[in-house]
Amino acid sequence: MRILVTGGAGFIGSHVVDLLIEKEHHVFVLDNLSSGRKENINNRAKFFEEDLGDYAKIKEIFDNERFDIVYHLAAQIDIRKSVKEPVFDARVNILDSLNLIECCVKSGVKHFIFSSSGGAIYGDDVEIPTSEDAEEKPVSPYGCAKLVIEKYLHFYNKVYGLKYSCLRYSNVYGPRQNSKGEAGVIAIFFDNMLNNKKSIIFGGIQTRDFVYVGDVARANVFVLDDNESEVYNVGTGREIDIVGLFEKMNGFFGNRFEPEFRERNKGEQLKSCLGFDKIRKNLGWRPEIDLDKGLKRTYDWFLDIFKKG
Repeated sequence: MRILVTGGAGFIGSHVVDLLIEKEHHVFVLDNLSSGRKENINNRAKFFEEDLGDYAKIKEIFDNERFDIVYHLAAQIDIRKSVKEPVFDARVNILDSLNLIECCVKSGVKHFIFSSSGGAIYGDDVEIPTSEDAEEKPVSPYGCAKLVIEKYLHFYNKVYGLKYSCLRYSNVYGPRQNSKGEAGVIAIFFDNMLNNKKSIIFGGIQTRDFVYVGDVARANVFVLDDNESEVYNVGTGREIDIVGLFEKMNGFFGNRFEPEFRERNKGEQLKSCLGFDKIRKNLGWRPEIDLDKGLKRTYDWFLDIFKKG
């Protein structure tokens, strides 16, 4: 199939591209490289360096290439930035997404697969681990924007027949995560430790469900076979607090680091942990890489990058 991946030069997107190409699909990448990197792009993918805000250009690409499937991973993903600049976040995460969906409908795309957020959509007042049936109460503009696009996709499905899959990720980590621009705490801690910098823990008692990027990429491929429009959590069902995470990571360095503690940031949830029963029952997906194994793989990747300078 002819598949477009927006954000395909980014952390998660590039892993999705690699797996789709491994499955012998014809893959295209659209990325403005605001946070993605050219070196992440699989050399078997056709690359368009464009911004989703340029509707005319995006429509031209759709008219020329006639995609069957679209994966939408391009986004402004920094929750703290969304709190500080909610209008900017809405422009990127809502309006640019609507540009893309409009192009999909007008060019006859068969399936739209959206990278949503279980970590930001549900809010704090939910059962842990959280199922897809929980009421969505996002506490950040980022979470609001993800939920808005899910609702728009329901509209486009009912009115125009566009099949969709929404994948609500927990906290994704692993190789290629950008510690400078992608707000991933594991990437930030490893980068700080390798460079002998102090790590800051904002709060520390908040818990997160960390899912390995390879498992997330697998979920994106599994959902290709879904017959219905559905919303799925993609997580591990296990939570760890940030202090405990730091201690695990510190173990790679002989426990020689001490973090600096600051007040928890506004707009951040206290607890986040996702159940995955629905995607397991419907599609047969389950996480395969536990946190200890995933941290080791991530550490090895960051260490290799550090040694290369």
